[in-house]
Amino acid sequence: MSPESTGVMFQLRVDPLTGNSEWVVIEEEVDDTSPKPMLATTSYLDMLNDAPRNKAYRDAIDKTVTKNCHVLDIGSGTGLLSMMGARAMGTEELSAGMVTACESYLPMVKLMKKVLRANNMDHKIRVFNKRSDELQVGVDIDSRAHVLVSEILDSELLGEGLIPTLQHAYDNLLVENYKTVPYRATTYAQLVESTYLWKLHDLFNNEADMEDGIHLVPKGKENVLGVKPQQFAMHCDAMAEDIRLLSEPFKIFEFEFWKRPDSHGEKEVCIKATDDGIVHAVISWWVLELDDEGEIFYSTAPKWIGTRNWCDHWKQCVWFTKGKGLSVCKDTDVCMEATHTETNISYGFKAQRSYVDDHEFRSQDSHIINLSPERIAIYGDSYWRLSMLKAINHALEEKESPLCVVGDDSVFLTISIAHLSKSAHIISLFPGIREKGFQYLKAVADENGYSMDRVEVISNRKQQWTMDDTHQKKVDLLIAEPFYFGAEAMLPWQNLQFWSKRTMLDSVLSEDVCIMPCKGILKACAMSLPDLWRSRRSLEKIEGFDHSMSVVNSTLGASSSESPCLPFFIWQCGEVEKLSDTCTIMEFDLMKPLSSCRGKAKVEFVEAGVCHGFAVWIDWVMDSSNNIVMSTGPGDSRFWKQGVKLFAEALEVNVGGGTGTTLIEAYFDSSSGQLELSVNV
Repeated sequence: MSPESTGVMFQLRVDPLTGNSEWVVIEEEVDDTSPKPMLATTSYLDMLNDAPRNKAYRDAIDKTVTKNCHVLDIGSGTGLLSMMGARAMGTEELSAGMVTACESYLPMVKLMKKVLRANNMDHKIRVFNKRSDELQVGVDIDSRAHVLVSEILDSELLGEGLIPTLQHAYDNLLVENYKTVPYRATTYAQLVESTYLWKLHDLFNNEADMEDGIHLVPKGKENVLGVKPQQFAMHCDAMAEDIRLLSEPFKIFEFEFWKRPDSHGEKEVCIKATDDGIVHAVISWWVLELDDEGEIFYSTAPKWIGTRNWCDHWKQCVWFTKGKGLSVCKDTDVCMEATHTETNISYGFKAQRSYVDDHEFRSQDSHIINLSPERIAIYGDSYWRLSMLKAINHALEEKESPLCVVGDDSVFLTISIAHLSKSAHIISLFPGIREKGFQYLKAVADENGYSMDRVEVISNRKQQWTMDDTHQKKVDLLIAEPFYFGAEAMLPWQNLQFWSKRTMLDSVLSEDVCIMPCKGILKACAMSLPDLWRSRRSLEKIEGFDHSMSVVNSTLGASSSESPCLPFFIWQCGEVEKLSDTCTIMEFDLMKPLSSCRGKAKVEFVEAGVCHGFAVWIDWVMDSSNNIVMSTGPGDSRFWKQGVKLFAEALEVNVGGGTGTTLIEAYFDSSSGQLELSVNV
């Protein structure tokens, strides 16, 4: 698309009640009067609030860019690096020099143009709404560029397509002996022991000690269910107390931005163990060298390596070792193989491979179902399993040949019902895992004592069910965790998709149907979240360039009264402190069909401090008679994300004074599945 083009783009939107996705048109112009926070879930705001990152890029661009050169900025965002490049040339009109900004995401292009105009830079920078590999010399731009500036980096380094982007730019868009910011990136790693990290991936060994008779990962079938072998981005500083270091940091790969990178690389690294222990994971990070003299750096290393401000856009990465981990002895060498493709880095240990059957090693990518690490940890948690099984047992009491419907993507519930009741017929909806769910249930049937003639999977997207869908029988048990595959990163109330499923099944539910969970309780707590708040605050000037326009802050979802709730693992959000007791805002009665509802709560602060907003979550009442409640709040476990509603301005709390209380209100719209929160501060 040319810079003068007025084309439109489509964006995928997920309906929180049905789980269905649809393509919606992104309008050409961003609404200046009432902009929507359409980019709130992206990392743009967090990145622009990263002052060390901004300064490092400014210093390196000032040092690298010269007068009368052509600067190419790939992945321009708001145009910050492009403006830095234009300023570094030192010419008012850039008569001989030029800056080309390339950004493929249309909403960001629209925002960038507004930022450029506000900074009187729109006539100095030519903007292209294209992928860089669509840009052509002689068609879009007159000549190749002398300087490449870019920040197409994720926490793993390569996941945003760094290598193919650099390859194409080298071949088609850059002069010989071009300069680049950044100049080089180096990945580092460290071997660690951590029971917490082990529980995030080794379900087989975790459930081996349990006596409930449920085998989600039976012996000999360890590859049917697990986490995908990849690096997972995590805030490792938050788990520092659960980590024991078993090596010094060591270098893995070096990626030179100033030359054409290879698509594939392999390296064997021998690491000396610094203590006896079990290697459960490899923690990795990267260091950017932004200038060719090695004077300007930016690092994503954890705090035990150096000092770093908390930010959410770049975390450390965790690679899990297989099974129980690798035993090591102090001062002995551990041989590790590292491999990179165009988009990822992976690790393997020779010592582990020798103990694993070749077929199993080759098939480690072939899990029937890949779940998130947190979901694997939940399924391996003895308290959670015991509570769920107790609730199911109670629901099945005195029910002969019950018809049970599992309304979410829970394989645990399906297997548990089949295991506990030899006469139950089970229909699993599996809206996310679908056919893979059926394949999995079939693979583990023998080990869990059920026959597949009692289990069926219906990925039915009907608005309403009839008796034809249930073999002319009423449903005796409707149950969910609730958990929907692919929705782990979403807000807690998006699991109210179960309420929508319950409503869809209303006409086929028996009079004495047992519905689990029977209730959802919306809860909240006032929080001090200084690190998260700083990363989400409204933008002002960034290295001399104005970003304070309301349309920019609103579109990026900066903290304000209108800013949306966003999902976070609060325990990973840097400095965190509860300032109030937990309050109940309202309840969702899942025994009745879906309906809109309102609620409010008076919040009393019990700790003095600075309040930055509220954490909001749902506690699921599985069995009201036995008081079995599965909480997803902060502090109860580390496996669920909470919703976070941040204030525009931090609130000084003086317990017993004028700021001793506040009011929080919520409205759930059953037509859209959206929850609106407001706080009277």
